[in-house]
Amino acid sequence: MFHYRKGNTLHKELICSMDLMIPLQKTSSIPIYEQLYNGIKTAILKGQLHKQTKLPSKRQLAEFLSISQTTVELAYGQLLAEGYIRSEARVGYFVEDILELPYIEQATSSFELSDSMHNEIRYNFSPSLIDEQSFPFSTWRKYAKLAIDELHSHLLQTGHRQGEHALRVEIAHYLYHSRGIECQPEQIVVGSGTEHLLPMILRLFDEPTKLAFENPGYSAIPFSQLNDQHAFISVDEDGLRVKELEKSDANIVYVTPSHQFPTGAILSASRRTQLLKWAMENNDRYIIEDDYDSEFRYVGKPIAALQSLDQNNKVIYLSTFTKSFMPSLRVAYFVLPKTLLKTYKERLSHYSSTVPRIDQHILASFMRDGHFSKHLNKMRKIYRKKHDKVIQIFSTYYPDVKITGEEAGMHLLIHIPSEIREQELVNLATKQGIIISSISTYLFEEFERKQATFLVGFGGIPYDQIEDAIHALMTAFKVQAGFGTV
Repeated sequence: MFHYRKGNTLHKELICSMDLMIPLQKTSSIPIYEQLYNGIKTAILKGQLHKQTKLPSKRQLAEFLSISQTTVELAYGQLLAEGYIRSEARVGYFVEDILELPYIEQATSSFELSDSMHNEIRYNFSPSLIDEQSFPFSTWRKYAKLAIDELHSHLLQTGHRQGEHALRVEIAHYLYHSRGIECQPEQIVVGSGTEHLLPMILRLFDEPTKLAFENPGYSAIPFSQLNDQHAFISVDEDGLRVKELEKSDANIVYVTPSHQFPTGAILSASRRTQLLKWAMENNDRYIIEDDYDSEFRYVGKPIAALQSLDQNNKVIYLSTFTKSFMPSLRVAYFVLPKTLLKTYKERLSHYSSTVPRIDQHILASFMRDGHFSKHLNKMRKIYRKKHDKVIQIFSTYYPDVKITGEEAGMHLLIHIPSEIREQELVNLATKQGIIISSISTYLFEEFERKQATFLVGFGGIPYDQIEDAIHALMTAFKVQAGFGTV
C-alpha cells in the first residue's frame, strides 16, 4: 500500500497517508508523542503499515507534521522498545513482522475520560500529603551519598529479615522518648506499609479469628488478604465504642486511639482502660494499635500510646514514617509483645523485610545523628501554623461550617449544612480542580448523618495558598461566606 522511493525523494505518499491516519490534536491533554505513537501502532496492528515498510526519518516526519524531532524520537523510541519497529544503523526504521499480534477493535464508548480527569489540580486537600517545601533535601542527599559507597557494599546482600538492626535500634530509642514505649530492637519488624504488615500480624494467630475495625476507618486495609470474619465498630467523639466491641465476638481489634482516622477522635481515658480490660479477659484477644500520626498534636499534652499502658502483652504497636517524614519512603514497622516473639519466629521465619537495605541504612543514620528529631520539631511548628490558619479562615468567613477532629494530625473534618449530597459536592469541587474526600470514602457500614462531612488535609497546601484554597472550595460547594449554603 505504501511505497518507499530510494534516494533523496521525500516519502510523500507514506507521510501523507500517515498524516490522515494520525490526526494530531495539539490542544489535547495527551502528549503529541503519545498520539503519534498510538497512531503508528494502530496502523501497524490494522495492517495499514505492512512489515518491512520503512518509516520516514525523524527530521522528515517532524517537518511534515510541524512538530519537533524530539517528539518523533520519543514516539519512535517507544515503538522500538515495544517491538513494533526495528532500527537499522545509518538506514532507518522499519515496521516489524507482528502478524501474530491480534488487533482488537475498541468500542469508542468503552471508556471515556471524564472532564475531571482533564482538569488541572489547583488545590489538593488529601490528608496523605506532606509539606514538600520543608523537606531536608540537602541533609538527606548527604546521607544517601554516604550510603552508596564501597564501604557499605554489604548492603547489597540480603539483610536481617526483621529489618536493619541499626534502624530498629533507632526506632526503639525514638519510641521510648516520644511515645513512652519500652521495647527492644528484637521486638521490631520493619516493612513497607501498613497494608503489607497487617496481614503478617494476623498470621500470628490461630484460626478462627474475627477482626474488629473502626467505622469509619482506614480505607486501605487489605481485606482481600484477611479472613472473612469482620466486625465494624462505630466511632463517636470519644473514639471506638468499646461496649459495641464487647457485644461482638471479635477477638482482635484494629484501632487508631491517639488520633482516630478519619474522624480525629481521641480514645478517652476510660475507654482505653475498658479496651485493655477487654483484651486481658481472654487469652486469644489482642489489640493492634495504629499510631500513624501521633507526632502532631495541637491541643494539650501528647497522648500516651496505648501500648505504653499495657501491662499484659496485649497490644501490638504499629506505626509508619509516612506522615512524620515522607510517604514515598515506604517504611513502616510493628512492635510485638515479647510473648509473641516465639510465634513470630516459628511462623514467619521466611519473611524478609520488603524495605531496601540502603533506604533503611540512610534512615537509621539520619535518625542516629539527630536530624529526624530536628525535622519533626520543625514540622510541628509548620503544621501547627497551617492548622491554625485553616481554623481561622473557616471561623472568620464560614461560621456555619462545623469543625471537628482538630486536636491533632494533618487533617480536620468540616461539616457543611447542605442539602446537596456529599458525592455531588465532591464532583463540584473536582470540576474546579479541587481534590477533597468525603467521610463516606471511609465508611465500611453506612450510618445516619445530618451534615455533609469532608476531610480537609492541610499538609500539602503551601501556607500562603490556604486562604485561597478554602475560598475556592467553599465556592465550589456553593457555600457563601457568612451566609451558609446557596
